[in-house]
Amino acid sequence: MKPAVVIPAYNEEARIAEVVSGASPYAGKVIVVDDGSTDATAAVSEKAGAEVVRHRVNLGKGAALRSGLGRAFGEGYDPAIILDADGQHDWEKIPLFLRAAEEQRADIVLGNRMGDTERMPRLRYLTNKVTSFFVSRLAGQRIPDSQCGYRLISRRAFESMRFRTVRYDTESEMLIDAARAGCSICSIPVETIYGSEKSKINPLRDTIRFIRLVLRNVVRR
Repeated sequence: MKPAVVIPAYNEEARIAEVVSGASPYAGKVIVVDDGSTDATAAVSEKAGAEVVRHRVNLGKGAALRSGLGRAFGEGYDPAIILDADGQHDWEKIPLFLRAAEEQRADIVLGNRMGDTERMPRLRYLTNKVTSFFVSRLAGQRIPDSQCGYRLISRRAFESMRFRTVRYDTESEMLIDAARAGCSICSIPVETIYGSEKSKINPLRDTIRFIRLVLRNVVRR
């Protein structure tokens, strides 16, 4: 069975059709989670052939991931591939994620952008280095790029995740929960396709959320 491709999306009507169409040949199903968009993201996604899960209001990327992965595994798919909706991920690399999962018996396969950072904004590079250091320590496994949204998730890994968070900190929380449950995590090199998109991360609020996540998991440890 081909994997489900899960795409969390918020106000991405300009790019979502291209991402859905590009990922479709590699997917058993493409699931777009419209996280309370105020534009035509849902309608454009459906027209491009995706199954759409709708949030009536914006709940956050973490909440969208939980909804999308829950739908994918609930419909019998295993594994699921997560792509960002803004076109930064090369969907043609999906077979490489599947191959890595099989060859390395990994429950999670992460994209690793840190091998080619020339075009990566300096602040994002530094943020990735710092957050990946802490996530690696808490997970007990080396995770070179914990903030990469391009990832493969197995059913086993998903069932180990508690989803206490709902925003961008969920991407780190997922890795920590899965690793502490005994799941294996590996990484493969990927490139990021930078365009005119603007990051939806709020540097102050999301940094505070990450610090809270780290402190909470230090206590749990």
